[in-house]
Amino acid sequence: QVQLAESGGGSVQAGEALKLSCEISGGYSCLGWFRQGPGKEREGVASVDRDGSVHYMDSVTGRFTVSQDNAKTTAYLHMDNLTPEDTGTYYCAAGLAIRCRNKIPGHEYFTYWGQGTHVTVSS
Repeated sequence: QVQLAESGGGSVQAGEALKLSCEISGGYSCLGWFRQGPGKEREGVASVDRDGSVHYMDSVTGRFTVSQDNAKTTAYLHMDNLTPEDTGTYYCAAGLAIRCRNKIPGHEYFTYWGQGTHVTVSS
C-alpha cells in the first residue's frame, strides 16, 4: 500500500513559478507526475524511476524539474515560467510493478494516486 499527498498548488501569473510537493508513504518502482486540464485527458508530465532516471513531456522540458529528498519520502515538481496551458489539477502517482527508465508510462499503469492539487496560471 502506498499513500500519496500533493500540496503546493495555487494561482499564479504567466511567467511565475510554483513548487509542488508529494508526500510518499511506501516504496515504488516508478513515480509519475500527471496533470489534467479543463476538458483535457490526463497526461504524464514527468516520471522518476527507482534508479533515478527522469523523463519529461516535451512541453515542459526545460521548465519543470523533478527532485526527491534523500529518503524518497517527498518528491517535488519545480515548475518555472508557467503558462496558461499549464493550468490543471496535478497528481503524483506510484507504480509498484512498472519501470520508467525510458519514457513516462501511461496513467493506466500507476496503481496509487494522490488527491491532486490545482494550479491556475493566468495570462
